[in-house]
Amino acid sequence: MRSVICELLGITAPIFQGGMAWIADGKLAAAVSNAGGLGIISAMNANAEYVRKQIQLAKELTEKPFGVNIMLMSPFAEECAQVCAEEKPAVVTTGAGSAAKYIPLWKNAGIKVIPVIASVAMAKQAEKAGADAVIAEGQESGGHIGELTTMALVPQVVDAVNIPILAAGGIGDGRGIAAAFMLGADGVQMGTRFLVAKECSVHQNYKDMILKAKDISTQVTGRRFGGNTCRGIKNNFTRNFIKQEYSPEATAESIADLGAGALRKAAVDGDVKEGSVLAGQISGLIHREQTCAEIIAELIQETETCLKGAAKWEN
Repeated sequence: MRSVICELLGITAPIFQGGMAWIADGKLAAAVSNAGGLGIISAMNANAEYVRKQIQLAKELTEKPFGVNIMLMSPFAEECAQVCAEEKPAVVTTGAGSAAKYIPLWKNAGIKVIPVIASVAMAKQAEKAGADAVIAEGQESGGHIGELTTMALVPQVVDAVNIPILAAGGIGDGRGIAAAFMLGADGVQMGTRFLVAKECSVHQNYKDMILKAKDISTQVTGRRFGGNTCRGIKNNFTRNFIKQEYSPEATAESIADLGAGALRKAAVDGDVKEGSVLAGQISGLIHREQTCAEIIAELIQETETCLKGAAKWEN
């Protein structure tokens, strides 16, 4: 399971935990890092004070490398970028925009920069701007998504850039990790699998929705106007969202307001009927809560089993 990502970051398993808003805090990040992967704190739409507090919490709980995910469309992105330069997490991952303006700041602080991308063009832009690697995320993932599937996106990105690539979206077990390696990825990022980690502080109602999910349990909202396309578990929120999204009087502005506060309502308050339960299509594969250490150990064992069994396809 050692890969160039492990060498680049000083981790033992090339497995990132996704930066999930209202969920991926310093406690979860530290637990994943202590288990050998790379835990990631979500800066979401929080201010610099919150991000600094979570980074310092993670430092108290682990001596291993961990990262921070910055959503570049956040009104606090600039101040959070500065906090990262001061606190120096091992890695910054980014989403929802170009990280080019911040990359020199972070690299001068000794931080590795790994943007999440959804197309070949975005991957090339990240490489040109000085990114150390990219996370190629397919539309199978939970939360904000692009148009391409992981199976289609990853090999095209592999062929287009010369920096390491992690695959994300639709990866929930060792079979998915082995498949990502065969597509040319050097590691993976997983969000939904870590939602049910025992160290994850998301509301138990949210976890139970993942554990009860089936293969067709997720639904995509926000496709009509674009810009805020998300995948989550089907519930009253998604059904009402889509009904209003495709009503004749809907506008991009009115639809953008529908999701305000919905994720917090589900993740923190536990309202999984009227809140947004963001999760990937892989939810149907997840059937039990485990510690982060148990999750990563199981993933490694499953991946190695798959890779060792590949010889059966040779004559």
